[in-house]
Amino acid sequence: MARRALTTTAAAFATTAALLLTACGGSDDSSSDDTKRADSQPSSPSASASSAAPGDKRPVIKLPSSFQLTFENWTSSDPLEQAVLNDGKEQLRAGYEAIIENDPDSKDRAFYDTKNGFLQSRQWIRTYTDKNLTVIGKLPVFDPKVTLAKDKAAASLSYCTDESKASTRNRKTGEVKGNPAGTDPEVLYVISMGKNAQGVWQAVSAHSERGGCAQ
Repeated sequence: MARRALTTTAAAFATTAALLLTACGGSDDSSSDDTKRADSQPSSPSASASSAAPGDKRPVIKLPSSFQLTFENWTSSDPLEQAVLNDGKEQLRAGYEAIIENDPDSKDRAFYDTKNGFLQSRQWIRTYTDKNLTVIGKLPVFDPKVTLAKDKAAASLSYCTDESKASTRNRKTGEVKGNPAGTDPEVLYVISMGKNAQGVWQAVSAHSERGGCAQ
């Protein structure tokens, strides 16, 4: 399986307003208004349980049924790669949970970020919450690839998202918006991750490229 090289940027999350996601956040070539975001109103949060292994003291991430964040082929035969995939998945889910709950200081998201990573994540979350936006619809996350560092304490996680069925909703007016016509709905993300003393893989920084999934 081909691996993508890790790309990082100190200001990665600062420009994530342009991302539907991101879970995560990252730099993007499109403007913040040109990106579709996805999430749902905080009503009836039907729990989507965390995929952390039993016994792990990970937070339980809950997303409402009105926002369907799905992960396709999110498995690896390598247990170390699978650990990166598991925590990377929950890191993304925690970010959308924070948007839906209107909570830029989310402790769940902070759990899956380094200190600097969370400062960047919070900026991404606030691109929604400062504008009274939440997300709705469906957001598939697919084509995951993990590259482990030689010391096995750092890794890069790349994946793609398809924003074609996801939208933002204004909490006050109820206005729903998707990506403008002609916008490539697929976004490539590359997340720099490090393993902390408790064995949790945390996001350090991120890079994104709209249309990068076709490369």
